[in-house]
Amino acid sequence: MGQVDLHVHTSVSDGKYTPEEIVIKAANIGLKYLAICDHDTVDGVVPALEASKSYPGLTVIPGVEMSTLAVGSEVHMLGYFIDYNDSAFKELLSDLSDSRIGRAQAIVAKLNEMGIKIEWIRVQELAGDGTIGRPHIANAMLEKGYVSTFKEAFDKYIAQGGPAYVERSKITPAEAVEIIIKAGGLPVLAHPFTVNEPEKLIADLKECGLAGIEVYYDNYSPDERKTLVRLAAKYNLVAAGGSDYHGIDDAVETLLGESETPVEAAEKLIALAGKNI
Repeated sequence: MGQVDLHVHTSVSDGKYTPEEIVIKAANIGLKYLAICDHDTVDGVVPALEASKSYPGLTVIPGVEMSTLAVGSEVHMLGYFIDYNDSAFKELLSDLSDSRIGRAQAIVAKLNEMGIKIEWIRVQELAGDGTIGRPHIANAMLEKGYVSTFKEAFDKYIAQGGPAYVERSKITPAEAVEIIIKAGGLPVLAHPFTVNEPEKLIADLKECGLAGIEVYYDNYSPDERKTLVRLAAKYNLVAAGGSDYHGIDDAVETLLGESETPVEAAEKLIALAGKNI
């Protein structure tokens, strides 16, 4: 078990556990640094920071994960140390979050047309007060037995290119980098191997102010990590990482703190952000 996890979701977006519960879990397994990176919202940051006051050995880093669109692929951008009280930033995130609802409704409609009868009201119940996302749809499919695992729902139906996938309005990766920097944050490219031509995108985003890339991510192989370490060094970027933990299906997810992200990754981001932690 490592001491760093820089990519964790809570119930504020599409995770299972509340920010407070995630902080307790992180403290109990001995994490030193934890970044809350909910999709297109920072509403989980303050509760997590408040909860962390009871655990002086744990530092919570305020973050966000923004969904963007490049040619041929969806690109996710992490923002660390963003000003989570910036009203303009929060308004933009709200607009992005709202677009998720229309997309989710369209996905449910497509699934129903395919004979996969899940109810929109149940998806809303599963999301609770969080931002509705595809994981909630996957959970609804699981409940009714249309799929046997969370991963199967994505792989067969709702991942990009799947028969029920629906695109939504998004900003570009370069715009996300600019927005994160304006909000006082450090932009880091999430899971680079999910995008087309990762090195070209990394080189382009470096010119815009990209600060790092996720190297120690989920189930990346040693060879994949070596490739990303090389790219991080080539473009003078922080080699960051995290589990992308949602808590939805522990049987297939990388668990909290198990991405093997080194302490140095968090320390380099802290130094770049000019924080005294």
